[in-house]
Amino acid sequence: MLKITLRQLQVFGSVARNLSYTAAARELHLSQPGVSMQIRQLEEAVGLPLFEQLGKKIYLTDAGRHMLEYSRSLEDLLDEAEVVFDSLKGVESGHLSVSVATTASYFATRLLAAWSKQHQDVSINLDVTNRQILQRQLEANEPDLVIMGHPPPGVQVDAEALMKNPLVMIAAPDHELVNERNIPLDRFASEPFVVRELGSGTRNATQRFFDARGVPFNKTFIMTRNDAIKQAVEAGLGLGIVSQHTVELELETGYLRALDVVGFPIMRTWYIVRRKGKRLSPAAESFRQFALEQAERYIRSPFAATLDSAAPQTEDIDQQRLLGSHGCLSERAE
Repeated sequence: MLKITLRQLQVFGSVARNLSYTAAARELHLSQPGVSMQIRQLEEAVGLPLFEQLGKKIYLTDAGRHMLEYSRSLEDLLDEAEVVFDSLKGVESGHLSVSVATTASYFATRLLAAWSKQHQDVSINLDVTNRQILQRQLEANEPDLVIMGHPPPGVQVDAEALMKNPLVMIAAPDHELVNERNIPLDRFASEPFVVRELGSGTRNATQRFFDARGVPFNKTFIMTRNDAIKQAVEAGLGLGIVSQHTVELELETGYLRALDVVGFPIMRTWYIVRRKGKRLSPAAESFRQFALEQAERYIRSPFAATLDSAAPQTEDIDQQRLLGSHGCLSERAE
């Protein structure tokens, strides 16, 4: 019988995830010798090396890869046990972990704030991050719930449509096209655009939209934050295509203008996502239900009336078709 401790597995998991003793020590608030000691004791208990060092890098051995699988299974069992025990305590206690795409943070924070006022004894962990990290978190089954655009392929998830996510084309208020109507897309073949980094859901959707219509999409300036894109567009560096929810205030105050372009807005969807089969705690289930029922109340849009009548573009339809191939998509009735 293996004589190993949960602490050893926790340390092992951190080293395996980071492939670095130093990073694991920093993550776990331990000294590096303390991390090395825990790994050494675990290897002695197993009777096999779990890591090997080549040059300055460490790698998992075959035994280490097997141990990582067992470690994750044990973590999942402990998480499930925590959910069961929390359910005995009720919704008014426990912990809620939510990760949201950077673009979704503009309304998700208001949504969480409203829910937390009704459940003040529940501790909340909110992580606002990019799409690539959200995918890694879902693969590792870390957050209770994720709010994002198109759920990532290759990860088994349960995804429920939360609300519409219109992408609008924005410009500085003095741009020459601000007062034009029904502008054809090919008018922008030579226009510079300020875009998010490679891998961004908004950038991917926009690229597909332009490609489908045979119009070049000139990604002249690349920014890693939505705020930077808004500032760059306002300064006249180029045009932007962003979620309308990220520019509510700027559109309302006139610091930015939404152009009237044929085919816009590109109508996408926000989803609330969890790993397939994940058992939610009462707190997480309560927030999920709250989000599905109340999300649209926490957007501030000067164009809300026009969105209801806007016809969904191909992007939204293609997303739903793709979801059916790798996860479970649940659409709420409109």
